[in-house]
Amino acid sequence: MTTIMIAIITALGGVFSANGLWTFLSSKKSKNCELTKMIVGLGHSRICELCEKYIVRGYITQDEYEDLVDYIYTPYKKLGGNGTAEKMVNEVEKLPIIPPQSLSAKEKGKEE
Repeated sequence: MTTIMIAIITALGGVFSANGLWTFLSSKKSKNCELTKMIVGLGHSRICELCEKYIVRGYITQDEYEDLVDYIYTPYKKLGGNGTAEKMVNEVEKLPIIPPQSLSAKEKGKEE
């Protein structure tokens, strides 16, 4: 009889703790979803800001291009970013890529 009681108590404890665990995991997923939305939004804003700057300027340096694509756009796209930023990056890809050493001191001062 005690073996059956122990089994029932163990089973009930497992069910209740699993339910608590499920609630905890669900709330974590919801927070992660909101965090992802915020990160995608910030990425979108930064991509558009940088792309507009480069398009108005008429060129992009190799370092700027690599930073834009490797560190901002690629993760943004993997997180589910939309096509607006992709269109902006496509426009930037049409710009001439200027090596930093070919910029004059005056042009380097304008970049900042």
